[in-house]
Amino acid sequence: MQFLKFLFRRFTNYFIKGLLLITPIGLTVYVVYQSYRFIQGLFPTEYFLISIAIVLFGTAFLGFIGTLLIQTPILQFFDRTLERIPLVKFIYTSIRDLMSAFMGNEKRFSKPVLVQVQKDGGMYKLGFITQKDLSHIGMNEGKCAVYMPHSYNFSGNLFIVDYELITPLDAASEDVMKFIVSGGITKI
Repeated sequence: MQFLKFLFRRFTNYFIKGLLLITPIGLTVYVVYQSYRFIQGLFPTEYFLISIAIVLFGTAFLGFIGTLLIQTPILQFFDRTLERIPLVKFIYTSIRDLMSAFMGNEKRFSKPVLVQVQKDGGMYKLGFITQKDLSHIGMNEGKCAVYMPHSYNFSGNLFIVDYELITPLDAASEDVMKFIVSGGITKI
């Protein structure tokens, strides 16, 4: 009896996860298909490509309008509100800036480098130059900020490194990040 309860709970759990996975895809396919059928009803069947184009461009236009009139104002309101709360502002802006560095329009992890850990040693770390000019924090020339992510973790450390210890890498930033985060298992 206990085993049947376990199986039922496991089945229910996987069923719900499956629904969460397929529902957005299924609804998207359904809405696009129904839009196509509606447009097809307005035009004779020999204008197949026009119907497809209208559905594609109409959907893109709705996405544009939704972003412009709904999503952006709501996100800006949320952003301004959180930036007014003293402690929350510090946490929120730090997380927001980190996420935009990874995924936003202003990707800041675009310069992968190899950093020699000791001048006379043979140990190196992979990282990303995040700022080349550190004069705003009182650092002299010849140093830059290098972010070094941890393997198997969504964190890292920021080091101030002499330029002479840095070797730029000729590799895609995404590949270097995957290599670091995977602990060197992923091939570049």
